[in-house]
Amino acid sequence: MTKIIEVCAGSYQDCIAAYKGGADRVELNSALSVGGLTPSVSALKKVKKETNLKVICMVRPRAAGFCYDADDEMIMMEDAKLLLDNGADGIAFGFLNKDGSVKEDKTKQMIDLIHSYHKEAVFHRAFDVCPDACTAIETLIRLGADRILTSGQKAKAFEGKELIKDLQDKYGDKIELLAGSGVNASNAKELMEYTGIHQVHSSCKSFNNDPTTSNNGVSYAYLTGEHEMDYDIVEENLVKNLVNTVKQEL
Repeated sequence: MTKIIEVCAGSYQDCIAAYKGGADRVELNSALSVGGLTPSVSALKKVKKETNLKVICMVRPRAAGFCYDADDEMIMMEDAKLLLDNGADGIAFGFLNKDGSVKEDKTKQMIDLIHSYHKEAVFHRAFDVCPDACTAIETLIRLGADRILTSGQKAKAFEGKELIKDLQDKYGDKIELLAGSGVNASNAKELMEYTGIHQVHSSCKSFNNDPTTSNNGVSYAYLTGEHEMDYDIVEENLVKNLVNTVKQEL
């Protein structure tokens, strides 16, 4: 089966680095520092115009969890439609109830909207905070989701490889599993061999300096230590290393 590399991108520039590095697909976000929020339409249009990347767009209106009020839910539907109208190849999203279970009505509404464009419906790592993975994946299969991004309900996908393998064995013929969080050239091949999945999601992260981040006692830093004056980017060479590792015969 064809191996797929998806890069988590926070900007147009990140998408170009992923493209030049040989990635198959990007998940386009804004604000990766809080786990990724809805990106700009302008960034999406520019990426689609200048590359042949498949672009999955995040639809997430705020940081923290995934239990939204009615206004946020309405905005998410409108954002998804706007992104799909402007070339998105799919939407990554997640709706949860207060108890962490999948919110079925809004999830079905989003899936139906995405499928009306014949695009891909991806339930993101909201899955990883669901209390019961099997119940959640069975719900998503029943509702028609195409793919789940998961770290196996652990902080890092390699730590969650047992659950990823179990889900792949039980449900891999019904829904795609995409492993993400802490995946890189050093562990992707082993993770794929062990779990049987054929696609991984990676940030391929490096850093750029912005000297205006902090001055006069005023700071806009979100990183600490040696990277306090930096912002994170996708590094083309890290993408190339990941692609070269994974695309070798397993």
